[in-house]
Amino acid sequence: MATYDNVDKQKLKDSMARLWEIYKEMGSVANKVSTWRCPYKNANDRCTAKIRCVNQHDMDIVGDLPLCTGSDSLDYRKAWQV
Repeated sequence: MATYDNVDKQKLKDSMARLWEIYKEMGSVANKVSTWRCPYKNANDRCTAKIRCVNQHDMDIVGDLPLCTGSDSLDYRKAWQV
């Protein structure tokens, strides 16, 4: 069983605070991007959705994700907000 008696608690606290700042910034960027980009569209404009979508264009390459041809000028948040 591991013991943590020799852990520098202040270093751990500082590290956790820094990690929180990183995740908070990532969340902020994701929220901004979600106002104009489909949440299933990856950085390479490929669709990662497990469902069929009218914006998916299959590239006929086995194992490759379909190309997302959806508009980046739409607010997609309404699709999942109740």
